[in-house]
Formats: sequence, C-alpha cells, structure tokens
Amino acid sequence: MELLWEITGWAGAAAMLSAYMAVSMGWLKAGKTFQTVNLFGSCAFIINGTLHGAWPSVATNVAWFAISAIALLRMRAGQQPPVVTAETGPIPILTVPDAGEPSLALDHHGHIAAHDQLASPRGRRGGPALSFAGRMRAKKLTTL
Repeated sequence: MELLWEITGWAGAAAMLSAYMAVSMGWLKAGKTFQTVNLFGSCAFIINGTLHGAWPSVATNVAWFAISAIALLRMRAGQQPPVVTAETGPIPILTVPDAGEPSLALDHHGHIAAHDQLASPRGRRGGPALSFAGRMRAKKLTTL
C-alpha cells in the first residue's frame, strides 16, 4: 500500500511539472486543463505529504488545491479572470499643446504630423512632416 502512495506522489509531481512546463513554453494555455492537472496533482501531494508527515508541503498543496478549485469554478460560471498580456504597445497620451506649438494629428499614413503640415505636399506623400525636434516632441507625447 505504501508503494501506491509513493507512486501517487510521483505522479502528482510529474503532472504538475508537466502542466507548468507546457504553459511556460506556450504549448498550453492556462485554462481548464492546466487548472485540472494542478487540482489532481495537489491532491496527490496532499496524500503523499500527509503520509510522510511533511506538513509544510501539505499546507502549500492545500493552498494550491484551493487556488485551482476556485479558478475552475470561476471558469465554469463564465467568470474567467482577465488575461493580461505583455504584448500591448505604448499607450498614447492626448495632451493640449502649449501656446505657440503646433497641434499634432495623424496623417493619412498613420504618422504623427503637425496640423499645419498635413496639407503640405511633403506630408501628403508620407515624407517626414515634422522637424527632428517636432518628431521628438511627438514621440514623447505618444509613449509613456
């Protein structure tokens, strides 16, 4: 019987590490499959840790189990937690120009240009519609 609990512990370890590796490598999304594997893996660790008296491991895996169970319940209810990605670009900031500075807008190519240069032939052809200093100010205005 003790061999069965050892196999259970090792199977839980293999399952949890495999799921973690799959999500970390991008092979699997952190969704229902990932949470289910974590749920069963933590159960296996709870059983194994209890039999060995490894109480810190048991406490950690009880928390791991609770996190996975709550995530699965939320997914089932359609309340998936928001996904935050690192692929978001710079956040544009809209400001009011100081007196005497040209106001900025996007030309037909999507480039930032001063309003007075949008009608110029250079601006319409997609060439640099702003001076170097103007482009630097525009860059500061559009990124955090």
